[in-house]
Amino acid sequence: MASYSVNERAVARARERIEARQYVLESEWGTVQPKAADENAFLESHSWEEYADWHLGLTDGAADETKARYGFVYGDFRRVHRMGLIACMYRAAEWRHKAVELAAHDLLQRLDRASGLIPDR
Repeated sequence: MASYSVNERAVARARERIEARQYVLESEWGTVQPKAADENAFLESHSWEEYADWHLGLTDGAADETKARYGFVYGDFRRVHRMGLIACMYRAAEWRHKAVELAAHDLLQRLDRASGLIPDR
């Protein structure tokens, strides 16, 4: 099984998107999650850095600027999806990637506070 480190830049970009209200609260993640064709289309007009910003995990040992390097996508290349964060958190917990799980959990809590789903402290 691959090991992952947290993509801190992606976490920061997700926070910015949440603060800018660029998120979707309800979606069917299996339907809107980017597929290989969506990823390829995105990479045709965007940089690898921009692609990386949509992935909470960096695959340890994988070469930069390859799809294998990036894991745990949390949005549709336009907006953060609440269900994408939940999927990241669940998958990371299932595979025992604790740092990624906690990063996704923190972002989910931030999104829920920003959207009013839970009150601000």
